[in-house]
Amino acid sequence: MDLASAYQRLLEILAEIEDLKMAAAVLYWDRQTEMPPGGSVARGEQLTTLRRLAHEKLVQPKVGELLADLVTEAATMPGDSDQASMIRVAKREYEMATRIPSRLVVAMSEASDLAYHKWLEARAANDFATFVPALERVVALSRETAAALGYEDHPLDALIDQVEPGLDASKVAALFAELREPLVGLTRRIVASDAGRRAGLLHQEYPAGKQLELGMAAVRAIGFDVDRRGRQALSVHPFSISFSPDDTRITTRINRDYLGTSFFALLHEAGHGTYMQGIPDRLRRSILHEGASAGLHESQSRLWENVVGRSRYFWQHFLPVARAVFPSQFGTATVEEAYAAANVVRPSLIRVEADEVTYNLHIMIRFELEKAVLDGTLDLADLPEAWNRKFAAYLGIIPPDDLTGVLQDIHWTMRFGGSFQSYTIGNVASIALYRQALSENPGMHLDWSEGRFDSLLRWMQDNVHTHGSKFFPEELLVRATGAGLTAGPYLEHITDKYTELYQL
Repeated sequence: MDLASAYQRLLEILAEIEDLKMAAAVLYWDRQTEMPPGGSVARGEQLTTLRRLAHEKLVQPKVGELLADLVTEAATMPGDSDQASMIRVAKREYEMATRIPSRLVVAMSEASDLAYHKWLEARAANDFATFVPALERVVALSRETAAALGYEDHPLDALIDQVEPGLDASKVAALFAELREPLVGLTRRIVASDAGRRAGLLHQEYPAGKQLELGMAAVRAIGFDVDRRGRQALSVHPFSISFSPDDTRITTRINRDYLGTSFFALLHEAGHGTYMQGIPDRLRRSILHEGASAGLHESQSRLWENVVGRSRYFWQHFLPVARAVFPSQFGTATVEEAYAAANVVRPSLIRVEADEVTYNLHIMIRFELEKAVLDGTLDLADLPEAWNRKFAAYLGIIPPDDLTGVLQDIHWTMRFGGSFQSYTIGNVASIALYRQALSENPGMHLDWSEGRFDSLLRWMQDNVHTHGSKFFPEELLVRATGAGLTAGPYLEHITDKYTELYQL
């Protein structure tokens, strides 16, 4: 077979794999949003079959033969070309997949499905013990997956590398070490201050339908196409998912007594959505049709949620919109009061509702607990107590129950370890990307006060979205900003913003 034919055949196989993965994703979306409870067993079987078929199609000997023919040829191509990238990324995915037997893929899918339903039961009962047997199975299979993939120092190395190519536990720990003391210190200074935050503005009764009306107005304003290429629904845990650039979906959840739950979750998930909608159609049905990493994906969601949605400029434009939807709640509020309410710093229990300053402390807690469980120094039965100790040490608060503590995240139903660090990577990367965009478009942020967000979105599309997963995250950051992942710009941004807000 000549090289052109070999490449075409590889693309055909990869397209079929993507079709299977997207079909599974549609079923997952439905399970989280519309599926009746009685459909859980059948849905788990369907998802397992699709995941197994996708895995088996990827690890078939033919793929290895095609890649063997193409890898040498790819080395002679421009490194940033679609073709060279397709071969390079396919080779990495193939090599990782061939280390994991199909039986392990099936076992993890089955365990994940059971864990999800036991997690829902545990949340309803407010009882972590209900979740433990299913979680034990997920932990055991996560360890087995890490062993199959291979690692030098810690099982987390292999699990992290799956979602953050080129990163390992020691590098994540080093990033957290840079962030921990400054963020804990800043949090304590803010809590000790008395700057008269108007927290009550967002903590009022907000009817659910009107919350969605306001949140979707914000989603449309930042450029997420929810009308022609998107959908929105409710779910227990907010998430986003894409089946193609033209079919990207987001969810939120409603707290009638706190507007921020739904509003900022919608901006967050719409940030993911802009990334998905911004990947070029030429990469559709290919192995490059996704973000560079989970962390780079989070850079987009945190950008729109925090850098934009919690900015003074955003509220200069959006306060009249909020007042029109909620005249009694926002009727007398000023821009400064809305800005202050969107940026209240207060140690809290729920990660997805945490403020910018304390959010990464929530992530550190989870990372450290995962590390301890996977290396055998912490038993699962002791996880709630360890969770509470970490919260007391980092945030100065202790969860009153499992529901607001160890049971709040859906992530451990899918696998144990290697996911949470991506949120902090996203926070740090979002500032680096924003600063570069601003340096190339001075005054861009002033446009937000007039409801114009297109210059920021276009910059992200041109420098991040358009590449799909062609590059490792560090390489993409260097291409976009001239520097890799570093905590300095993020800490400077957070310190400056909240020093001014809280008059420290």
